[in-house]
Amino acid sequence: MVVKSQIKFIKSLQQKKYRVQHGLFVAEGIKMVQDLLNSDVKPFKIYSTDSIALATGVAILELISEETLKKISGLVTPNKAVAIFNMPKIKPVNFSDWVVALDDVRDPGNLGTIIRLCDWFGIKHLICSKNSVDCYNPKVLQATMGSIARVNIVYEELTTFLKGQDVPIYGAFMEGTSIYNNIFPVKGILLMGNEANGISKEVAELVSKKISIPQFGNQTAESLNVATATAILLSEIRKAKS
Repeated sequence: MVVKSQIKFIKSLQQKKYRVQHGLFVAEGIKMVQDLLNSDVKPFKIYSTDSIALATGVAILELISEETLKKISGLVTPNKAVAIFNMPKIKPVNFSDWVVALDDVRDPGNLGTIIRLCDWFGIKHLICSKNSVDCYNPKVLQATMGSIARVNIVYEELTTFLKGQDVPIYGAFMEGTSIYNNIFPVKGILLMGNEANGISKEVAELVSKKISIPQFGNQTAESLNVATATAILLSEIRKAKS
């Protein structure tokens, strides 16, 4: 039986300060929980209404009712499982391939989608500025569709971190060399900026080359969403490698 104190603890992990305090985060849904169980991320406790749906050890799995699931879930429509995982240890960033860096991306959906894109395009390391949204934010986790288990996400003071690298830094700007007139190297850093303000001035000074996605349609259209732009840029980067 899940008691009130457990429910309060699980719900508290919806907030960043408690996730950081305990080194734990909550994942929801059969697919995401199973993806994390199949990774190196260490489980702390699993609650599920279906013991068959999850391939896991009995010791950390507690069967619960639908009513209890609704009490501990942060979703409007819970999906069979809520699990608590230990935050994985951060791995050193390997610059032998492309790395994505984000300068203050604040929207959970954007970060989650970018994590998923990194997974799709084989980008193993994602660097986020300190002011970027927390990757263990529940909305971020849902948007990753389980890809959080396969991408090493590191939060750094971005200016200091980028200064120490010896690979080219390609920054996405409204004005820059068209990606269709550019040959990407085999490794580098793809830098994406904040949804409203783009790449900050301090970080922009470290960019080796400014690149842009040319606009072919109506010139009054809004700029591309940062996650959409990341998808286009990673596609071009990988095309150059193939």
